[in-house]
Amino acid sequence: MHQRRNLLIFLGMLFFTLLTVPTVTSHAADETFKVGMEAGYPPFNWTQNDASNGAVKIQGTSTYAGGYDVQMAKKVAKSLGKKLVIVKTEWDGLSPALTSGKIDAIIAGMSPTPQRRKAIDFTDTYYKSQLVVIVRKDGKFTNAKSLKDFKNAKLTGQLNTFHYTALDQIKGAIKEPAMKDFPSMRVALESGTIDGYVSEKPEGISVTNADPNVKMIELKGNNGFKTNPEDTDLAIGVRKGDADKLKIDHALAKISQSQRDDLMDQAVAQQPQSGNKQENWFIAIFQQYGGMLLRGTGVTLLISMVGTIVGFMIGLLIGILRTIPKTGSVLRRTCLKVVDWLLSVYIEVFRGTPMIVQAAVLYYGAAQAFGWNMDRLVAALLIVSINTGAYLAEIMRGGIMSVDDGQFEAAHALGMTHLQTMFKIILPQAIRNSLPAVTNEFVINIKDTSVLSIISVSELFFSGSTIAGQNFQFFHTYLVICLIYLVLTFTITRILRFVERKMDGPQNYNLMANQDQVTTPTAS
Repeated sequence: MHQRRNLLIFLGMLFFTLLTVPTVTSHAADETFKVGMEAGYPPFNWTQNDASNGAVKIQGTSTYAGGYDVQMAKKVAKSLGKKLVIVKTEWDGLSPALTSGKIDAIIAGMSPTPQRRKAIDFTDTYYKSQLVVIVRKDGKFTNAKSLKDFKNAKLTGQLNTFHYTALDQIKGAIKEPAMKDFPSMRVALESGTIDGYVSEKPEGISVTNADPNVKMIELKGNNGFKTNPEDTDLAIGVRKGDADKLKIDHALAKISQSQRDDLMDQAVAQQPQSGNKQENWFIAIFQQYGGMLLRGTGVTLLISMVGTIVGFMIGLLIGILRTIPKTGSVLRRTCLKVVDWLLSVYIEVFRGTPMIVQAAVLYYGAAQAFGWNMDRLVAALLIVSINTGAYLAEIMRGGIMSVDDGQFEAAHALGMTHLQTMFKIILPQAIRNSLPAVTNEFVINIKDTSVLSIISVSELFFSGSTIAGQNFQFFHTYLVICLIYLVLTFTITRILRFVERKMDGPQNYNLMANQDQVTTPTAS
């Protein structure tokens, strides 16, 4: 009876969590205009530390977004009579964020290709661009004049863009895998893993102004790419049937071409410049971006710690439930088998799929399917906890089963119930046996929080990518991020090993110590 009651309590808590946590949301108010962008694609958009040059604060952070896209978004928001809110989002997450209602528009240098028009609508053009190729100045393709000159060149472009598709026009080029963003491509170019990448002219001007080691190759006429306006014209993405589309078109029509040119010129001039690459680069990065790194580290620790603790509790409860003897009445045995099957499905699903996919499905899929506009941090905590629980469930079950069967039998012979046996005899030993595996899972969670960049959680890796996109010191910035991860994992490992030793007790413990202290009475 007690076992069944505890089982119902556990299942009730689990379903209550799954049903209520996603409803702790922040729905977009009618008076706000939420715009999604990478904030890492200068001169169109970038991240900076203050509000200078008309930058707008990024939602949920202490940083600001600047650039051409931000200035255009401000004009559109003013025309709509709404307050502009910038939502920093990974490129792959922009369309899901829009269709799920997390943002109201995409202003991120996106072209209205036919494939994209199947999912979302686009406004009129807000900027006309042309394709260029970015190469190293000291590379063998620095004097290229036409597409033919890039034969045998290792080239790439941004994932899910026409830039990458355009590589098919270069015969003999080695088409490297597409990359998720421009900072990643700049890192690859700087390290020599690629010979160049396809971009747009404003980004080419931006990167060459910021980094003297690269060069923009403009290819015109028959020597260049064959493009359609829908490939190079940039438009604002909105949801299908959005009533504000006509209003946005009307706002764009009021902005003359000369005004647009001035805004782009200003963006190029105001973009973040390359950082100081002298001997004090390490100190310079912490002085300039220490606050951002600290906040990213704090979010990483919060997510990994809460995820591990909650996951441990989930795993412990599942371990107990799955080891309950399937004896007694037919109804009891049937219920236990059904519960065991459901828990097995949960374990297999979350252990058999990548966390990055789980995060995308939970954050974007739940919003599209059920209207749960979940907060990014809440989604991150939930998915890491559930994922960790699936792994620790088997670890805890193994820890329980590693305890000698004789201890179960002895406890039952004394009249103890299964739960009494668990909590008073088995679990203290099982937890101690499983602690090294729990420590390993904690360390894994610290590193795996980096995949949460898919839903734009501002953890350590996401913050590091933002910094690298600002200062163009990719190797130096990622080296700092690597060192911070190493410090975190090393420290956590040592702390939990200390806890293990404390749970082991003193090594020189003598079971017969009390008897040794008893002296034999002497004869009088």
